[in-house]
Amino acid sequence: MTYDDQRSPDPTHSPGRGESRRPLTLRDVSEASGVSEMTVSRVLRNRGDVSAATRERVLAAAKRLGYVPNKIAGALASSRVNLVAVIIPSLSNMVFPEVVNGISHVLEDTELQPVLGVTHYEPEQEEKVLYEMLSWRPSGVIIAGLERTEASRAMLKNAGIPVVEIMDVDGEPVDSAVGISHKRAGREMAQAIIDEGYKRIGFLGTKMPRDHRARKRYEGFTEALEKAGLKVEDHEYYEGGSGFAKGREMTEAMLSRSPDLDFLYYSNDLIGAGGLLYCLEKGIDIPGQIGMAGFNKVELLDGLPRKLATMDSCRREVGEAAARIIAERTGDKGDPDLGSEQIVLMPKLTYGDTLRRG
Repeated sequence: MTYDDQRSPDPTHSPGRGESRRPLTLRDVSEASGVSEMTVSRVLRNRGDVSAATRERVLAAAKRLGYVPNKIAGALASSRVNLVAVIIPSLSNMVFPEVVNGISHVLEDTELQPVLGVTHYEPEQEEKVLYEMLSWRPSGVIIAGLERTEASRAMLKNAGIPVVEIMDVDGEPVDSAVGISHKRAGREMAQAIIDEGYKRIGFLGTKMPRDHRARKRYEGFTEALEKAGLKVEDHEYYEGGSGFAKGREMTEAMLSRSPDLDFLYYSNDLIGAGGLLYCLEKGIDIPGQIGMAGFNKVELLDGLPRKLATMDSCRREVGEAAARIIAERTGDKGDPDLGSEQIVLMPKLTYGDTLRRG
């Protein structure tokens, strides 16, 4: 075997036990397809004028060999890779998978690929995730919320790429923002409750120092109540994950403590669904004796014996709009000179079976 043979072994050879593997190169695809490395590069990067027959031959050879281009090497020249950092607080929360689905649906038609990071609602974890993702030089960032540490905000401001903050528009974004006004959502829910004649209202939800969107909904909710001369009569808070069991437990505790309440407002649908099941088991007249409402309009509600009143947070639409902003400002067909955008979506109140309709 000559020295050249040692450098370029047959790329179609499968190493046996004990034999070392080496990464495939453009040269391997060049030799397998019978065209120059430059032509192979043009085809794989979808650049330049290459005939359809040559393009098909190169792609077939690359597929047969299992060749994957080295995007990091390309990033050294372009300073960017075709990745979009998508940073969300949770994967267990039913809200965010639908947002990610919306992002993925739009990016499928582009060269961009979403990569997920999860912060668990911890600002320090968000800093860490953001730092690691930005170190790979993504083409854009989609990140949940508007409130973050000075370090995270500085990283986003100085990244030199499109940034879209999602789920919330009540604040000052770094670049672009897509979401709903949670204060408005809280006010509209309170007004619907007031209009139907409920007077003694209890609130059940997460502790809100770090769930800023829930806090803003509560602020809007209480503001509207105060204008009508009402207030939240009792509160029940929880930490950790939400679910039916948590909602049942919280509802039982609240009604044992304040049996004269006539409306229960939950910060999300999951605990609201648990509360609904508890009240139905106890034979409580809903919505006559007690009305109730949640937030998010998750599909799980469709399987309940009664439909919980709720408000749509426009999750999929948020994801799609955010991805379109990134795609329009990056990639081969993107325009980096497009300015920042703020897209405010309007949530829709669904009365269901648990909120009277006069």
